[in-house]
Amino acid sequence: MTPAGALLASEREDRAAFSWGSLRVQELEEQVRSTRKATICALNQMLDLKDLNTGVHSTRLAEWAVRIGQELGLEEIGLEDVEVAALLHDAGKVGVVMRMHPEFSWAVLRLVPGLERASLFALHHHEKYDGSGYPAGLRGEEIPIGARIVSVIDAFDAMVAARPYKTGLPCEEALRRLIVDSGRHFDPIVVQHFIRIARAEVSSVFAATGVTQSTEL
Repeated sequence: MTPAGALLASEREDRAAFSWGSLRVQELEEQVRSTRKATICALNQMLDLKDLNTGVHSTRLAEWAVRIGQELGLEEIGLEDVEVAALLHDAGKVGVVMRMHPEFSWAVLRLVPGLERASLFALHHHEKYDGSGYPAGLRGEEIPIGARIVSVIDAFDAMVAARPYKTGLPCEEALRRLIVDSGRHFDPIVVQHFIRIARAEVSSVFAATGVTQSTEL
């Protein structure tokens, strides 16, 4: 074989090796994505089985979280993290003391590859903008943006949702309370974006989840 022929053969072998290597990496990445998605679905199903209200609640939060993230200009990966945190921020409520549930949610989610940042959003979703929340007493922009988003929509949903032990508040009253606590408990920018989205979208979100609002906007 001539030197030129040997060089061409070597290049073909290198391309073939590179092609197979790249394909294997793609297959592994797809397996990780599939496993992550299955884990998210399983954890959400676990919430449904423990408390149907909690599961529907998380579904509503995921819808609103993505809308707010888009309004704030988050990148696609950030939107995915916020959506997961909104879906599974209450995973730690399964069989634990209520005030400890953010830490238990974090402990579960951080073990799933790719959910490390989402686990931090779940950990800090009960922090308050003025630093009076828990578990770390973070304040202002020390609180991860995903946690600030989940905090607002979690509070709103808890106020408007009807449960066996309480009647849901009218939506406008819940929005008024968010405004009152804006800058104290909640990020005022997130509240501002959420109010606009809620007034435009909340009816369709409730309809999509099969839950009836206590009062129409």
